[in-house]
Amino acid sequence: MPPDTAVPTSRCSATPPLSARERRAIRMIPFIVGCALFMQMLDSTVVATALPAMALSLGSSVVHMNVAITSYLLAVAVFVPISGWAADRFGAKRVFIAAILLFTLSSIACAASQSVGQLVISRIVQGMAGAMMVPVGRIILLRKIPKTELLKAMAFLSLPALLGPVIGPPLGGFLVTYASWHWIFLINIPVGALGIALVMYYIRDDYPVTAPRLDWLGFILSAVSLATLVSGFEAMGHQSMPLVELLLLVGVGLACGLLYVWHAKRVEHPIIDLSLLRTPTFAISTMGGNLCRFAVGASPFLLAILLQVGFGLSPFSAGMITFTSAVGAMIMKFVATSIIQYFGFKRVLTINALLTAVFIALCGLFRADTPIWVMAGILIIGGFFRSLQFTAVNALTYADLGAHDMSRASSFAAMAQQLGISLGVACAAVTLNLSMTWRGGTELALTDIIWGFVVIGLITAASAISFTRLPANAGHNLHKNR
Repeated sequence: MPPDTAVPTSRCSATPPLSARERRAIRMIPFIVGCALFMQMLDSTVVATALPAMALSLGSSVVHMNVAITSYLLAVAVFVPISGWAADRFGAKRVFIAAILLFTLSSIACAASQSVGQLVISRIVQGMAGAMMVPVGRIILLRKIPKTELLKAMAFLSLPALLGPVIGPPLGGFLVTYASWHWIFLINIPVGALGIALVMYYIRDDYPVTAPRLDWLGFILSAVSLATLVSGFEAMGHQSMPLVELLLLVGVGLACGLLYVWHAKRVEHPIIDLSLLRTPTFAISTMGGNLCRFAVGASPFLLAILLQVGFGLSPFSAGMITFTSAVGAMIMKFVATSIIQYFGFKRVLTINALLTAVFIALCGLFRADTPIWVMAGILIIGGFFRSLQFTAVNALTYADLGAHDMSRASSFAAMAQQLGISLGVACAAVTLNLSMTWRGGTELALTDIIWGFVVIGLITAASAISFTRLPANAGHNLHKNR
C-alpha cells in the first residue's frame, strides 16, 4: 500500500513532527469536504421550494415536477455503494475532483434545462456526482487526518449535514422570490470552483490502491434495493403512490436487500462489506446514529407543515424560524470536542440522545400565539444537542477501523445515512396519515402534527438503548495525544 494511504495508522504511533503544510491541510480538509457535503445536502432540499416556479417555467405541473427531487435521490442511492471502490481504484483525490467538477457542470445543465426531461437527466447526473463526492471526500478526511484530530474534524463536518436541510427551504424561497429558480443551481458554481482549487492546493496526490474487481452482481442488487426503498419512502412522504404499488416497491427493495445479504456472505470483496458490522463501535454507531438521523429528514418536514399549514406563515418566514436551529449547531462546533473528551462517548451519546428527543417533541407544543423567541430558543438548544450527537456518532463510527477499511466504511455509512434520512420523512408522513385516520379527519390538523413530533422524538430516544451497549472506553484512541 502506498505510504500516503496509511497516514492515519502511522501517525497514531510515534511519527516525525508534521510539516507546516501538513498542519494547514489538517485544518483545511474538514472545510473542503464540508463544502462538498453542504452542496449535496442543500441540493437535496432546496429544489422543493422552487417546484411551483419551475413547473410554470417548464410548462409542467407541480405534482409532475416532483420527479426533479426523486431522480436526484435515486441517483444518489444507486451510486453511493460504488464510491469506495472508485476511490481505491482511481485514487480518492482524483475521484473527488472529478465528482465536484461533474456536480458543478450538471448544476449548470439543470439551470439551462428547457424541458422537464432535460432537467431530470441533469439531476440524475448531479445525483451520481453527489453520490461520489461526499463519501470520497470523507475517505480523504479519514485517510489524511490523524485519529487524534478526528473528533475536531467531525465536529466541523457535522455542520453541513445539519445546515443543508435547514438552509435549503429559506434559501430556495429567497432566490425564487427575488431572482429566479435557475439560481438554486447556479450558486453551486463558485462553491464548486473553490472546492476544486482547495483540493488541488491542500491535498497531496494519493495513489490508487490495489482494488479488487467490481462486484457487479452486488452493485446491481444493492442499486435496485436502495433505489426502490428510497423511492418507496419518498412516496410515503408525499403520498404520491397507490398503496398496492407502494407495497410492491418496498417489497422488491427488501427482497433485493435480503438477496444482497446472501450474496455478500459468499464473495470475497462485496461492494457493501457487511463484515464491518463485526466492529462493535461501527455497528452500534451505524444503528443508533441512523435512528437519530430520522430527525434530520423529519424535523424540517414537520416544521414546514406546522409553520406553513398550521400557522399560515409564508415559506420564507417559516424557513427563517427553522433556520435558528443552525445557530445551536454552530455553537456546538466550539465545545463538542471538550464535552465528548470530558464525559466520554458512551455517556454523551446515551444521555444526549434523550435530550435531543425531548427538544424534538417540544416542537409539537408550538402554537400560533407562541412567541417567536420561545420557538427560536427551543430550536437553538435542540440544534445544539442534535449537532453534538452527530459529531460524536460520526467520529466513533471510524474510531476502531484501520486505514484499509476507510473506503468501504465510508460507502457503508453513506448508504445507511441516505436510508435513515429517507425513513425519517416517511415515518413522519405515515404518522400524520395514521393520526388523521384514527380521528376520522380528511384535513390535516394540529394534533396530527403533534403526534409526528412525538413519534420522531420517541424513535430518537430509542437510539439510547443502542448506545448503552458501547464499552465504557469506547473511542478512547481518539483522545490520545500525538
